[in-house]
Amino acid sequence: MLRENLAVVLDALDKHYADAGQYPNSLDELVTKRYLRSVPSDPFTNSTATWKPVAPTDPKRGGIYDIHSSAKGYERW
Repeated sequence: MLRENLAVVLDALDKHYADAGQYPNSLDELVTKRYLRSVPSDPFTNSTATWKPVAPTDPKRGGIYDIHSSAKGYERW
């Protein structure tokens, strides 16, 4: 389930970047702009609030271009 949720969010992040020319500043922005119906839960923490956002190296590209689980041992998935 983790890989599926990551794939859905990463696809939405990429689509947002393609449309807007930068990544969103939050995962909630993907919902507001209808790239996602809702932020999926991290299956290891059962929470939508525990994703670790990863910012691009160039801040001009936006706020979040990747996410990781905050569950111990799954940070790099």
